[in-house]
Amino acid sequence: MDCSFRELECFLAVAEELSFTRAAQRLNLAQPPLSRHIRTLEEKIGADLFIRGHRGVSLTAAGDRFYEDARTIPGRLSRASEAARRTAAGEISRLRIGFVSAVMSDGVVAVLRRFRATVPGVQILLHDAPPNDQLRAIAEGRLDGGFVGIEDPRNQSGIEVIPWHKEALECFVPEDHPLASRGRIALDELAGESFVAVAHEAATSFSNLVRRLCGDAGFRPRVILESPRAQAVAVMVAAGSGIAILPSALAKVAGSGVRAIPLKGRPSITHHFARRAGRADENMKRFVGVLRGK
Repeated sequence: MDCSFRELECFLAVAEELSFTRAAQRLNLAQPPLSRHIRTLEEKIGADLFIRGHRGVSLTAAGDRFYEDARTIPGRLSRASEAARRTAAGEISRLRIGFVSAVMSDGVVAVLRRFRATVPGVQILLHDAPPNDQLRAIAEGRLDGGFVGIEDPRNQSGIEVIPWHKEALECFVPEDHPLASRGRIALDELAGESFVAVAHEAATSFSNLVRRLCGDAGFRPRVILESPRAQAVAVMVAAGSGIAILPSALAKVAGSGVRAIPLKGRPSITHHFARRAGRADENMKRFVGVLRGK
């Protein structure tokens, strides 16, 4: 059923005035066309909305239900129109940006602050989600972009990836672990250790990288526990469940119960920002400019 806004406006006026005469005056409309709009609406709905009598007008049960559902529509439409007008005029806008709270680095915070200072009229709505969930949301239009960590979705249709930051990987061990006093660790020294790790399905590229690094060192990591959150993995290390290879920024999350030790060869990860491919709006162009330091 396609109800025109004019028909809805006429219905609401009659429902609130309970008089065709007063409703016509309120709308600055002659009564015959007002009555026609109401009759057309009733035909579309397939039910009488009003009881018409000599003593006035009242709502039927169907009319009362329709009024309850329809009475907020004009206000919502007015607010939506005003928001669109202000957005077009550059007065208000927003970007929906994904991030991973467990690896919310100082670099990400600095980018957000610089953008806020550069474009104060744009609101940033942050959504905490694992990298793969962010990529799906970006592809489906539910996010405008996201700090997806190491995930590099170059082969994912509809996604553009922007490398923006490098970060060292370190070996996280419990503070009472035999390796905790070391200043640097070679990967092959970890061959006999029990690992805790970020779940493969949550951060596929990171999981693959850790496996590849260990494989190049001559062993396959023995993973005994997994979590979709890197923050939880760091806590597992603190609890003595195993060791982990994680980005260095997580050391501040892990707390005093964990030692984060540099790895020989200084392996690192490249963080990526993802956005929908194709023509970006002006606010996203500005955001990427800040991300790139322009």
